[in-house]
Amino acid sequence: MDTLLPPETTQTPREIVESLDHYIVGQQDAKKAVAVALRNRWRRLQLPEDLQDEVLPKNIIMIGATGVGKTEIARRIARLVSAPFIKVEASKFTEVGYVGRDVESIIRDLMEVAVGMVKQEQMTRKQEQAQQMVEERLLDLLLPPSNSDQDEGGPNPTREKFREKLRSGKLQDKIVELDVQEQRSGPVMEFMPIPMNENMDMNIRDMLSNMMPKKPKRRRVNISEARDLLEQEEVQKLIDMDEVTRESVRRTEQMGIVFLDEVDKIASRRGAAHGPDVSREGVQRDLLPIVEGSTVNTKYGPVRTDHILFIAAGAFHLSKPSDMIPELQGRFPIRVELKSLTKDDFIRILTEPKNALTRQYEELLKTEGVTLEFTPDSIEEIAEVAQTVNEESENIGARRLHTVLEQLLEEVSFEAPQLAGQAITVTPDYIRSRLDNLLKHQDLSRYIL
Repeated sequence: MDTLLPPETTQTPREIVESLDHYIVGQQDAKKAVAVALRNRWRRLQLPEDLQDEVLPKNIIMIGATGVGKTEIARRIARLVSAPFIKVEASKFTEVGYVGRDVESIIRDLMEVAVGMVKQEQMTRKQEQAQQMVEERLLDLLLPPSNSDQDEGGPNPTREKFREKLRSGKLQDKIVELDVQEQRSGPVMEFMPIPMNENMDMNIRDMLSNMMPKKPKRRRVNISEARDLLEQEEVQKLIDMDEVTRESVRRTEQMGIVFLDEVDKIASRRGAAHGPDVSREGVQRDLLPIVEGSTVNTKYGPVRTDHILFIAAGAFHLSKPSDMIPELQGRFPIRVELKSLTKDDFIRILTEPKNALTRQYEELLKTEGVTLEFTPDSIEEIAEVAQTVNEESENIGARRLHTVLEQLLEEVSFEAPQLAGQAITVTPDYIRSRLDNLLKHQDLSRYIL
């Protein structure tokens, strides 16, 4: 039964948290909540089929200021289990009947992500077979069968010589003529006089593009470019789109993760029944069916949302989860509060994760032949600067580290091509020389840092 899910999904909650620890500092409560939610999916698939539909996902609300790791946790979870994942901002949706995005487009977009994933997997599996077919087509271009002296009952020696040269790369620059299928686009594709929502517009465009005839165009290209063009063509022929669609629907329904950001922006204060609050409540009521479980029509067929995991997130500065309509609150039974980041957290973020910011800058500059090194006390100084600016202006959490480091290393990044072969050590004195003037002028640092 669990063949629908990749092997990574069978990780225990503890193993999932340990995997997240490689990229995200702290926030253990949120990590545990999503780890349990993922494990529950695996547990559900071990149940008898008649009971599987009864077990609904435990959707999560993450409460925390910007930059504390809400989005990163959801994104890493999706990568960990190779699940279709989409991040959407709740504030971009409007009540049905108004101009704006339709909430059902969330599921359609999620389905598109799943199709892309499954298609890519099939392309990888079919790559070797496609390469063999491409080799034969290239040989036909180099040595048309009608002009070859074919020995009956055995391989053509001339063709085999060309095959050896082709494999060794000796013919990479040879020019051949190739017929490439090009999609015709007429004025009807560009001019849509009837107003319609984006999904209807997309579906009609797809339908019209399939109806438009494909005209072959002859191109003169070298063997290297011809190989790429033919490989794409052959792989597309080998892909079974019916199988891709079936698997994509299964993955969307059983493994899909929707990260609903800025959900606090659609929470209306109790007692308010006018102005923008009416529209906010309307968006919540529109979201309710897909979170509760309904069927959404997509161009790939109907998709059930009953077992899609929804992770909502928001700062909830001016509102609180209890300001949402009761029906929607009930569909998010797990609430986790993410802690604000401290100077010590910043130090860990700069050094511990596999994708630590300091390491990213070191590797980027290494491509220019520049050796960049951060001393331990410089790391502490950067964390101190980020913490100070967050306290004295807007608190944007760990994102402040990006702006501080970018400002700190701007000159080095600009001059890097001329600094090849040099070693640059970032020290507290270097940091002060670059940033102290800005920190003294808080009005200016607000815009730069």
